[in-house]
This record gives sequence, structure tokens and C-alpha cells, in this order.
Amino acid sequence: MKGKRGYIIGLSVIILLFGLWAVKEFNHRYKYDELLQPDKITGRKTAPKQKKIKKTEELEYIVLDGEKAKAPEFQLVNQHNDTISQLDYEGKVYVVEFFYTSCPTICPIMNQNLIEVAEEFKNNDNFGIASFSIDPKRDTPETLKEYADKHKIIHPHWNLLTGEREKIYNLALEGFKLIAQDDAQEPGGIMHDGLFVLIDQDGYIRSRKDDFGNPLIYYRGYIERDAVAELGQEEPQINELIEDIRTLVRN
Repeated sequence: MKGKRGYIIGLSVIILLFGLWAVKEFNHRYKYDELLQPDKITGRKTAPKQKKIKKTEELEYIVLDGEKAKAPEFQLVNQHNDTISQLDYEGKVYVVEFFYTSCPTICPIMNQNLIEVAEEFKNNDNFGIASFSIDPKRDTPETLKEYADKHKIIHPHWNLLTGEREKIYNLALEGFKLIAQDDAQEPGGIMHDGLFVLIDQDGYIRSRKDDFGNPLIYYRGYIERDAVAELGQEEPQINELIEDIRTLVRN
């Protein structure tokens, strides 16, 4: 009897400890937007699918540790070999992405979507885009210039940025909490998120809410603009991104 009782007590302690660990782990993952789930088609981990996103006039701030999250500082070189930092975007609404020019999968879709976004704001000096290359060894300023010319990236405040690999990876992982890492199993050898970050004139990360009242945080940019959403698939969020840029620029 004593042995059985000891077994039950021991099992209860294990369950309690596991429960405490699970709660802590959930909070950590939620805080850093790492609640990921396997994609049914590719097996990769993606952000959880969300319901239809509400249009709101007042966009949300992203709050971490009780403070509004700001875009991190950076200083890199663009396709014109000019030094660019976050200071060049002061007073502007801008979109951030991480990509690389030889990416064989989602990057062409992402940048085609961004070309449309840039076209919507081609005459607006208060809008910009920062595209950070996660393959800086090959993506030199000259390579980025060729890429920009080929894809007709002409918005004056769209910078394709390159520099030290460690700094850029740290910018993605620690600064924006986005995946950017070497992965031999991935086409192109690099795994990264196909998400867009929206930043307001004061450098704060902004988004609208979903139907559950939670901030969207990032916008899906890796789905073709005119893709027809089917059951169980994610929809592009380019319309939402354009609407929210208009809201911020107007305000």
C-alpha cells in the first residue's frame, strides 16, 4: 500500500512539474510569436492560421514586457552602395522583409507583392521599404542593384540592404523575432519567414487585430497576390497591408 501511495505521489509531482513547465513554455513562445504549427503541404512550421482580419481605424501597438515594441537599430549598405540606417526612415511608414536574391521559393512572390505595395505609394515621400538580404556573401550591392533593375524596383525609399551576415541574422532573430537560419534541407539552403513587418512614423511596430482581439503582428507576404484561398489554406494579406499603410500615412 505504501509503495502504491508513494508511486501516486511521485506521479502527481511529475504531472505538476510538467504543467508548470508547459505554462512557462507557452508564455515564452506566445511572447516571441513562436506558436508555430507544421504546414500540411511542406511540413515546415508556420504561424497559426487566423480567421478573417478585421479592418480597424486605430492600429495596434505590439507590446512586449509592458512596452511598445520598436524596430531595432541597424546600419547597412544598399543597392547604390549608400549607408542606410533606421534614421533614414524617421518620419516614414515603412515595411520590412528578409529575403535573398537567389531564393527559389517564396522571395519572388514576396517581392512581387511588395512591388504592388510600392506602386500604391509611388508618389508618397512618407513611405518606404527595407529589404534585408540574408545571403550577404552573394548579395553584394552590385548584385542587389542588378536585382532591383531586373524587377523594376524604383521606389526612391526602397532599400535592398546587405552587410555582415551575423548582424543581419541577429536583426531578424533578435530584433524582429523572425526566422533566418541556414538549413541544408531547404531549397536555397536558407530557412526564413515570408512575413512583412509594418512600422509607423515613430519606429513602432503596428498591426490590426484578428477576430479574437489579438494583434496580427505580421502580414503574410509569401502567398501570391491573387491566390484563391481554399479550405485550410492561408490567404494573402496584401490588401490589409495596403489599407493599414494608408491609415498610418493619413494619421
